[in-house]
Amino acid sequence: MAVAYQVSLSLSILLFLYYGWSCLSSDVLRAEFERFGVSRFRILAGTLEILGAVGLLVGQFLQPVLFLSAGGLTVMMALVVAMRVRLRDPITETLPALVLMLVNLFILMFALRAAAAP
Repeated sequence: MAVAYQVSLSLSILLFLYYGWSCLSSDVLRAEFERFGVSRFRILAGTLEILGAVGLLVGQFLQPVLFLSAGGLTVMMALVVAMRVRLRDPITETLPALVLMLVNLFILMFALRAAAAP
């Protein structure tokens, strides 16, 4: 299970750094935020994604930061999934957010369980 945790953590860090940067710089994501009707939150979302990735990394040394980052990224991706469902996007477009939501939920649950263990 520890290997799955490390793979999930690495995957999440890399993907959120990528998506966060893309959110700040990509015309494709700029158009997606406009389509969602939340273009005013694009910079905030990209910044939070990058901070979340950094928080997952720092969280390896400061556990409360890990809990906050994994929890925050889980909630953020749940909101994206809800938005895509509301817009009736195809599953192929919804799946990345759903997978990242589940990956970060796994990270959070694994870290909480490890913290509670004697």
